Amino acid sequence: MEFIVHDTLTAMADLLREPVERRPGALRDILAPMPAIPMPGDIVDIHHQGGGFRVDADDPRYLPAVQRMIDADVLGQVRRELERASDRLCDAKQRESVQVMFMLGNPDNEHLMKVGGGYYGMGGSPGLLYLLAWPSDEVIGRIGHLAVHEFHHNVRYTNVEWNPMTVTVGEHVVAEGLAEAFVRELSGAEAMGPWSSMVEGEAYERAYELIMADFWLAGMQHTSAYVIGDSVARMFGQEPRGIPDMAGYAVGLHLVDQALAATGLTAAEATVLPAAELLRRAAIHP
Repeated sequence: MEFIVHDTLTAMADLLREPVERRPGALRDILAPMPAIPMPGDIVDIHHQGGGFRVDADDPRYLPAVQRMIDADVLGQVRRELERASDRLCDAKQRESVQVMFMLGNPDNEHLMKVGGGYYGMGGSPGLLYLLAWPSDEVIGRIGHLAVHEFHHNVRYTNVEWNPMTVTVGEHVVAEGLAEAFVRELSGAEAMGPWSSMVEGEAYERAYELIMADFWLAGMQHTSAYVIGDSVARMFGQEPRGIPDMAGYAVGLHLVDQALAATGLTAAEATVLPAAELLRRAAIHP
């Protein structure tokens, strides 16, 4: 497995020293190596909508934040954690190479900072990990673990079919729980993201009931509303389902922990099993 970790930190530092009018073009150049993602619109607009730092305005916080990550060797951290993860998943089929693209987040983006905990990633596109973070004290040491979470998705869906038309709520929820369980297995509970612990008590119980009731509902146009919650559903023009933000991570981790305990499998071993098969082996019946 080859990890192509693009040096976006140096590139973003150079971009932030350019006049504002040149920055959108510089961002397009930085993102040019990314495989095509089927999202409509200009890549700069998509970047802004996704919580990326603004390239249409000056912000004195941006350059020091990028320099802090350069000094902390964040991209080296990402590479080392990915190599550890690849070794642990050696029994699963993996792609020959994966490109890794990291972007600075926007600290004024409420969804990124409050719902996402300051960082998030995308690992569902074959051969690509996209990571985005604002490097607060709580986040800067976790970006490598975020990369592992997203890499787990990449490996899982090299072994398990992901069809946007037929993927179920249950498969999507379990995938998030299993990725966090793998991060914990590789690096300890302190490496996990905040997402699976954001919803507790009555809100969790309500989300659990709703998710389990629609466990077999198919189609990615539905699933993210159950995983990430109502606010994201509204952002993407989907129907809210009464799910608190990020509740799918908590439900997914709960189901995965039950399944691993019942089967004796490790998270790494469970990576290659579809959610339906994993729960069948654990005698969990949604």
